[in-house]
Amino acid sequence: MRLIRNALALLLVCLALVPARTFAADKVDLLLVLAADVSRSIDADKFQLQRNGYAAALANPRVLDAIASGRYSRIGLTFVEWSGVGNQKVVIGWTMIGDAAAAKGFGDRLLEEPRSFADRTSISGGIAFAMAQLAAAPYESARRTIDVSGDGTNNAGPDVTTLRDAAVAKGITVNGLPILSANPMSWNPDHTNPPGGLANYYRDHVIGGPMAFVRVAKDFNAFGDAIIEKMIAEVSQAHEPQRHAAR
Repeated sequence: MRLIRNALALLLVCLALVPARTFAADKVDLLLVLAADVSRSIDADKFQLQRNGYAAALANPRVLDAIASGRYSRIGLTFVEWSGVGNQKVVIGWTMIGDAAAAKGFGDRLLEEPRSFADRTSISGGIAFAMAQLAAAPYESARRTIDVSGDGTNNAGPDVTTLRDAAVAKGITVNGLPILSANPMSWNPDHTNPPGGLANYYRDHVIGGPMAFVRVAKDFNAFGDAIIEKMIAEVSQAHEPQRHAAR
């Protein structure tokens, strides 16, 4: 019960920061929160590979084609970084992506922004913060997705499944992009290499909602290709009828 109370308290704090909408929102095919782990297990080189991967994915012609094929030919996108409890930040706020220029502009800004944190790993805090951003989105869509990438298990804050379930109850899909580590951390090997593997941890504890899925990056060098495939799948799903959750 204490974990549930803590989770709900965290969610209420995030939602309290959401301003009320006072205007008619533009319609988009998908509202997508890219939620990136910047905890201390991600060193400077890994962080740069991650940022480069996101920027390259946005400019990828296949991703742009997927966006263009939707009913409105545009998505709403925001990029947030998260780490330990209370350490979540909007790096780039809500932006409408409907052409190559907008996508490139988003990616260029992303490459220029400094790293936000280097703390513990609160996936639950990241999901709660992403939910608050979706509630404040200036665009309207029947599809709302949180795209969580990370290289470890939830080791700070409320239980991650409680926050995942809270998101699913609101009709939000949470997808996962676990980044695998060949060499476990010497001081906490189960964090990046939990029993059963990090991919299964994400399947069991992180993802949920309509058509939820896990896309695995075998390491940080493979992150760029993985995020391209993941974004194509997420955008393409926005054009399909909603079905039951898959984990």
